Amino acid sequence: MASRVLSMRMDGDLLDRLQAHAAKRGMSVQDYIVRTLIRDDFDERLKASVDETEQFYTGGYVRPSAGIR
Repeated sequence: MASRVLSMRMDGDLLDRLQAHAAKRGMSVQDYIVRTLIRDDFDERLKASVDETEQFYTGGYVRPSAGIR
């Protein structure tokens, strides 16, 4: 996987809190932020999958290509 650079500007208080959270876990701030974003992305994808499954079993599911012929 290729890596890219993301530059962020943040409040000093926020950076201090992030450093404290990262230090508790023995991580750098960069690693802590990346893991947090990965976890959030996973949570969103899992919720979407659960919602789609629920719609399928309750009869509210519409296939994305249902209207295309």
